[in-house]
Amino acid sequence: MSTFPQPDPKDRPARLAVGVVGAGRVGPALAAALQLAGHRPVAVSGVSDASKRRAAQLLPDVPLMSPAQVLERAELVLLTVPDDALPGLVEGLAETGAVRPGQLLVHTSGRYGARVLDPALRAGALPLALHPAMTFTGTPVDVQRLAGCSFGVTAPEELRLAAEALVIEMGGEPEWIAEESRPLYHAALALGANHLVTLVAESMELLRAAGVEAPDRMLGPLLGAALDNALRSGDAALTGPVARGDAGTVAAHVAELRKHAPQTVAGYLAMARATADRALAHGLLKPELAEDLLGVLANGAALPDDGSDR
Repeated sequence: MSTFPQPDPKDRPARLAVGVVGAGRVGPALAAALQLAGHRPVAVSGVSDASKRRAAQLLPDVPLMSPAQVLERAELVLLTVPDDALPGLVEGLAETGAVRPGQLLVHTSGRYGARVLDPALRAGALPLALHPAMTFTGTPVDVQRLAGCSFGVTAPEELRLAAEALVIEMGGEPEWIAEESRPLYHAALALGANHLVTLVAESMELLRAAGVEAPDRMLGPLLGAALDNALRSGDAALTGPVARGDAGTVAAHVAELRKHAPQTVAGYLAMARATADRALAHGLLKPELAEDLLGVLANGAALPDDGSDR
């Protein structure tokens, strides 16, 4: 449930014609959320068959058009393309005269703030950076997940209220991010969310190799509790052999991983060293146990990753 007050329908600003440039997983979901708030999706651009299917599912009856045609029709334009493609897209739209004065131009990149939209700003557009801190599937469930989702918001001060109002209308909660802090903000989210997927996928693969028939069922309660504890307590939630200083157990882990899944050793060692550092700093790992543990981690890193049983 959003903690921000929801606007009364009679107090809402004029409904806007919404266009989407880039029908990936994010754009159609945000446009569908804006549609629930009373705005009107009028055009969407997509190239791949998958993007066209997403647009048809989330925005039925909204016509597919070129990016320039989308901007011609829309008052509020969502630029939902990959980070690396965003600067070139903005420059191209501005140079070709597709951007109109007074047009709200919104990008959803976590990496960039509002300055990436400077070419459009010079053409008279109103630049907003609204990044949903959420993972998207490209299905209707994404619209539901926006309820209570935090958005990293960056915009000129005079547009701050407009940016925050759009986020609230989509069911989200605005969190103001300074322009210069956007790369650090995005790195933090990638570290937590993207790397989590890698860790979970590797853990499930190892459990299958160990003979567990339903690794997802085994991990679900454990990971859910670990995530909840970490969000509530931070480093105080650290558990396991590294935090306890069980050097022998960690050495056995490294040996087994080298034998059965050598591709996971580097990641295990890196995370174990980071865990040890945090456990030491917060008084969870006793210094007298840390020496042996760190020695195991150093020796494990020095061994060749050849999969042999050592």
